[in-house]
Amino acid sequence: MATVTDVRNAPKKAALPQIRQTQLFIGGQWIPAKSGKTFETCNPATEEVIAQVAEGDAADVDAAVRAAREAFDSGPWPRMNARERGRLIHKLCDLIEGEIDELAALESLDNGKPVSDARLGDIPLALDALRYYAGWADKIHGQTIPVSGNFFTYTRREAVGVAGQIIPWNFPILMTAWKWGPALATGCTVVMKPAEQTPLTCLRLARLAQKAGIPDGVINVVPGFGPTAGAAIVKHPGVDKVAFTGSGETAQIIMRQAADSLKRLTFELGGKSPNIVFADADLAAAAAGAHVGIYLNQGQCCCAGSRLFVEDSIHDAFVDTIVAMSRSRKVGDPFDPATEQGPQVDQAQFDKIMGYIAQGKQEGATCATGGKRVGTKGFFIEPTVFTNVKDEMAIAREEIFGPVLSVLKFSDTDELVRRANATNFGLAAAVWTRDIARAHDVARRLRAGTVWVNCYDVFDAAAPFGGYKRSGFGRELGERGLDGYLETKTVTVSLDPPGR
Repeated sequence: MATVTDVRNAPKKAALPQIRQTQLFIGGQWIPAKSGKTFETCNPATEEVIAQVAEGDAADVDAAVRAAREAFDSGPWPRMNARERGRLIHKLCDLIEGEIDELAALESLDNGKPVSDARLGDIPLALDALRYYAGWADKIHGQTIPVSGNFFTYTRREAVGVAGQIIPWNFPILMTAWKWGPALATGCTVVMKPAEQTPLTCLRLARLAQKAGIPDGVINVVPGFGPTAGAAIVKHPGVDKVAFTGSGETAQIIMRQAADSLKRLTFELGGKSPNIVFADADLAAAAAGAHVGIYLNQGQCCCAGSRLFVEDSIHDAFVDTIVAMSRSRKVGDPFDPATEQGPQVDQAQFDKIMGYIAQGKQEGATCATGGKRVGTKGFFIEPTVFTNVKDEMAIAREEIFGPVLSVLKFSDTDELVRRANATNFGLAAAVWTRDIARAHDVARRLRAGTVWVNCYDVFDAAAPFGGYKRSGFGRELGERGLDGYLETKTVTVSLDPPGR
């Protein structure tokens, strides 16, 4: 059984952060919502209210879009020397680094993830993304193209305009960076809606962006709810492109709402990723990878390796290892340095996960460990492992987004690939084997946007990330991450002298 860490014997806890920004950030100003409404953001570890945050809606989004539109159409940002744009993004990174401990604490308080994860993982990755795209700012260029006739033809890569960006609650500061990086590098302006569960770090980053010298109106942040603020961003005629990370169901709504204006769309959606362990793998490394692959961020990870396929000859021993590791995982106070797993983000997510655990048991899977709440306060769930799982069970088909692992047995590689691909999702996958030929063969045959071989959850700002099938379209990160924020313009010039 997972244990709650004993804070009496733990090393010194991280300090609680100050709550500074809770209003809307529009056109460089901190303002209340036009309606005067606010909403609560809560600490998922204690279920206590952290702060009241301004609740934006369509009227506030309209003001934010007008500010972003003015900044794009008439302001200095898209006309600035591209190298200077990159310099200002680097300045933002310097300021983030200067407040890294405070930002990690704020992320942990609002989201529930261990503060050490935010400090050593999320924020460094966010900085990596922003600095990577700062480097791209002056390297975005077109081509010269040989065409028939006496013409000179070239292309220009130009900013798409105002980008509406809607991010989820699982990695708030990282998703902010993934969205801002390519938008800012290309010269776009931004209207962002952070998740209502976790608005605080995005608002803090907006303050740091202003302090870095990024012109007013380039970044606008409107906290609020999907059906009001989110829908208003999607429907607004002044928004040229929408980037969304979240659920497939919400993405379908966005596609319908964006149809009238034919906005450019990019989606990074969910997954039910297969993590495949062959008998010849380094089993200790595979077990460690499977552990991280499912439990990272309390299992609230779109690419979580939630379907663990284990070759039959090693299945039982491998499951014993995974179960033992799960039982020893420390669940508790996110501000305790000894904690490995914090709470789920809110009551709704907690209830959803517990519902899937109950359904798994009802459908005949064996709960080898976990499956219960930890403690009586906060949204803590034991690391949970199911065995005897069948492909048709809900826990093997649907995205749970929690610390719940389904273990499935396989014997034949062709059958394995068929089963691994028998899902509507296609975000990520992993293969563990010492046979390099088999590794490349299986990686080629898996229908997923990212395939890790003998590793899991390895991210780099230079490597594109995104999904096949219902896991979305377009890519985050890498050079491909710029594509959603750029238009291609063809210019053709006659080289015949005038009058001829």
